Amino acid sequence: MNKLLIIFVKNPELGRVKTRLARSLGDDVALAIYLRLLTHTQEVIEDLAFDKAVYYSKFVDSEDNWENKRYEKYLQKGADLGDKMFHAISESLAKGYESVCLIGTDIYELTADVIKDGFIKLETHDVVIGPAKDGGYYLIGMKKAYPEIFDLHQWGISNVFSETVKRIENKGLTYAQTKLLNDIDEPEDLKGTDLAV
Repeated sequence: MNKLLIIFVKNPELGRVKTRLARSLGDDVALAIYLRLLTHTQEVIEDLAFDKAVYYSKFVDSEDNWENKRYEKYLQKGADLGDKMFHAISESLAKGYESVCLIGTDIYELTADVIKDGFIKLETHDVVIGPAKDGGYYLIGMKKAYPEIFDLHQWGISNVFSETVKRIENKGLTYAQTKLLNDIDEPEDLKGTDLAV
């Protein structure tokens, strides 16, 4: 199939994940919500027929719930989130994959169909991107790695998606979008979900 799905995860450590949620809900609740999001992401992608690789923020965990036989496991490398994503995608394409999509674990609305749609759109476009309601993005995919796309001055702000699209357009690349989904970062993002602990 020669397609790879990369999952970017933060190692689930108390006080290190969902820090914006933790400000009002506390570290324990934030960690519990993050663990639910991890489990949800695993359930969503479990039956997808693509190869899969998990990239960890701090250390590769060979004893977690991501089965070693089903997932390649690597450490994220780079100075910021953009560097880390570019490195993971370029490294994967260099191994011979024809197309690569990368997702995070913050999207409770994510479905297998959204990911499949991303790979389908990538067949006829240079880049695919999944916009998040907070102004960021939850999925990015490409068939060739373009460092300029990831060269943002700041991450975690409300114009990440629009700035990324500008860079895609400035390169003269074609792109398609998957559906707009809600990112779980702030307490109000929990409304309408069963994530509240």
